[in-house]
Amino acid sequence: MRTVDFTPLYRSAIGFDRLFDMMEASSAKNTSGGYPPYNIEQKDEHNFRITMAVAGFAEEQLDLTQKENMLIVKGERKVEEGRTYVYQGIAERDFERKFQLADYVKVVGASMENGLLHIDLEREIPEAMQP
Repeated sequence: MRTVDFTPLYRSAIGFDRLFDMMEASSAKNTSGGYPPYNIEQKDEHNFRITMAVAGFAEEQLDLTQKENMLIVKGERKVEEGRTYVYQGIAERDFERKFQLADYVKVVGASMENGLLHIDLEREIPEAMQP
């Protein structure tokens, strides 16, 4: 893996802090290991859907939080005592997945269906900012 040093750009750029933070975050090592898997679908110009495979999680075990331009999805499962597995191939671990959202993108809905969590997003640009 190649590491990119953005320090020279900081010296000559004013007001681009958020852009540089996003670039550094995207190049940082992914600690979630790809769990749970997800898709990002563009439904039209302003609507998107994130679909996450969260089989085994109930709705009350999932938490969605939007802080500024960051969507955080957490899953926490209670460990069931007394189970003995001959083989355990189904992941039953907690997770936290973060998605960097563009400006003016907000969560407009979420639903669970057949072990899939669907998160609907909409980009709503203010009237004054539209061309």
